[in-house]
Amino acid sequence: MSDLVTNYLACWNEDDTDARRALIDQHWTETATYVDPMAEVTGREALNATIGAVRQQFPGFVFTPVGDVDAHHNQARFQWGLGAAGVEPVVIGFDVVVTDADGRFERVLGFLDRVPG
Repeated sequence: MSDLVTNYLACWNEDDTDARRALIDQHWTETATYVDPMAEVTGREALNATIGAVRQQFPGFVFTPVGDVDAHHNQARFQWGLGAAGVEPVVIGFDVVVTDADGRFERVLGFLDRVPG
């Protein structure tokens, strides 16, 4: 399951739009859905745009895994942090990922656990 989180965070950490889209095409289904408190999107193009907007809002920040992955069947839950590399993340979130039979991301439900005031 660590590959799942690695692939997921790689998409969120890619600044180059075309390279990010290639990662999304590789790791997400065509009709994937992503929902968090700030976004609700369906499809690869919308997902790429959403991640791009986050990358612009937090330039230079990276997503990193926080803690262990809990997984069974075709679903996993894990925490992630967002911040400057090598320091305490300023944002911490929690995502639940559902994959298809090929292990591609089909549905993500995201939660924000800690957001700066």
